[in-house]
Amino acid sequence: MTHVVFPTVTVIICAYTAERWVWLLDVIDSLRLQTWAPNEVFVVVDHNEELFEQLTKTVDDVTVVRNTGPRGLSGARNTGVGLADSDVVAFLDDDAEAAPDWLERLITLYDDPEVLAVGGRVEPVWEKGRPGYFGEELDWIVGCSHRGLPRVATEVRNVIGANMSFRLDVIRTVGGFNLSLGRRGSIPLGCEETEICIRSKMGAPGSRIVYEPAALVRHHVPASRGTVRYMLSRSWSEGISKAQVSHIVGHKRALGPERRYVRRILPRAIFAGMRDWSRGDPAGLGRAVAVVAVVAFTSAGYFRGRHLAHFPGRPLDQPVLAGVSPWREVQ
Repeated sequence: MTHVVFPTVTVIICAYTAERWVWLLDVIDSLRLQTWAPNEVFVVVDHNEELFEQLTKTVDDVTVVRNTGPRGLSGARNTGVGLADSDVVAFLDDDAEAAPDWLERLITLYDDPEVLAVGGRVEPVWEKGRPGYFGEELDWIVGCSHRGLPRVATEVRNVIGANMSFRLDVIRTVGGFNLSLGRRGSIPLGCEETEICIRSKMGAPGSRIVYEPAALVRHHVPASRGTVRYMLSRSWSEGISKAQVSHIVGHKRALGPERRYVRRILPRAIFAGMRDWSRGDPAGLGRAVAVVAVVAFTSAGYFRGRHLAHFPGRPLDQPVLAGVSPWREVQ
């Protein structure tokens, strides 16, 4: 009889605000119910001493640590990676609850040695219901899987930050997450997971990154992120972030899936919105207009980011992590 040997796994949750306290406890609870238990769970607190003290007094079955790197999501993730002692590191957002079989679904795919990273589906849980103008094609704006992604396990360019895992040796070999990318507090920058996935594959030709939609997490979306204001702000920031990634790894690597998304998925979304509107659904017109507005703001942000890339001293010109080891002792 052949016995399947699963890799050891460390789960890393990054938190920066006590405003998500109830959700954070729910995330930790969801890990207690996993069909395959993680070897260790780190909650990395991003420069918030009050939250750190509150967590250490409340939970005793996870390891709570301070972010020893720069403020922001990338620094917090690198802190967790530096402390991990396992084959695989998996990442959850502090507002994304994992389904009971989440971790087992992810790690099963690591039986293939060519798989560097595995991510899963992120399903939105809207605080006040999905706004009528917010089509599923735009769910990436709130950090979730959007319509058009694969429905079965498939090789992809990058995984989604709220639900992803990497081989520990891979993420350390490439130097961790780029500190010039990623969200800082409530500032909606991103794409650090895209950039690290691209760098990982560049260093290992023939390797694969896999999206497994059966590995599910549910991501809470507050009402403030369903507004038109947030939608357009996040689109602008996404354009800036994509320009940063393009500057680092090249335009072809950075924008291939985005081009296909704009050519294939979004025209269908506009057509479907207009069709629904013509059939008596007033929100259909809003969905169509929202797609056009998102494309416009994302494109404008991208060209603004390209312009900034030509000026020395901007964040775009910071090195990835060359010559710097982010793996340090936690104080």
